[in-house]
Amino acid sequence: MMIKEITNNKKQYLSLLLLADEQESMVDKYLNRGKMYVLFEDNIAISECVVTDEGNKVLELKNLATDPKYQHQGYAQKLVEFIEQKYKNDFDILQVGTGDSPPHPTFLQKNWLQS
Repeated sequence: MMIKEITNNKKQYLSLLLLADEQESMVDKYLNRGKMYVLFEDNIAISECVVTDEGNKVLELKNLATDPKYQHQGYAQKLVEFIEQKYKNDFDILQVGTGDSPPHPTFLQKNWLQS
């Protein structure tokens, strides 16, 4: 397993991005200003997330998605743990931006809402 920051051609992962945010126009609003990370297993993109600096030491998780074939295997959790470790010294708050309908409410509740 490898997690890599994607700095160029982020739209090559559009199919994953659209799992978490159904409208490409919404993804476009934060994709360029955010940092994108993709988790790979055997060179296959399995899960991705996009985080943005919202100011005041707030990091927002804008997009988090896992290929349906690999869901419920802990990949998204590994990505979130990676983000927490990477940014823990630079940000005080990891905010989850889920819009009106969170794509994975059970995952979010387990990892943030109940902690």
